[in-house]
Amino acid sequence: MNWNKSKSIILSMVFVGLFALILLAADVFSWALCGVAADTFFTLAGDRMKLLVTLWACSLFGWICLYSLLRLLINIWRGDIFSAKNVTYMRLTSWCCFAVAVICLISALIYCLPLLIVAGAAGFMGLIVRIVKNIFQQALDMKNELDYTV
Repeated sequence: MNWNKSKSIILSMVFVGLFALILLAADVFSWALCGVAADTFFTLAGDRMKLLVTLWACSLFGWICLYSLLRLLINIWRGDIFSAKNVTYMRLTSWCCFAVAVICLISALIYCLPLLIVAGAAGFMGLIVRIVKNIFQQALDMKNELDYTV
């Protein structure tokens, strides 16, 4: 099989769709998932509801992140790479990761210490996306400057 950039972008879109299905399943079965987690990790009766609120809050940012990633991939597939829209989509994606990190950090400190791992992972992903966004921003600035030169 001859692998090219178009197939790579399509594969990335498939993975965005796969993660959307996983997030949808987590949303649909959130009550049951939180019940299993509460029975496994917690002892208090109210922990299931707290975990459910955490999951729904993170889910909201997950949907925004997946939408931003899909729009970014569509723009790249169309050849619109270094654009202000793409920088905005990456900025939004990084802020979503940071928001999930903060939600999970607060939840970990209040009632669920294992969420520290999720908070750390989400914060690290936000940092990576933020660095790539800064690279795109610099490239966009250079492209705009070059356009004015010519």
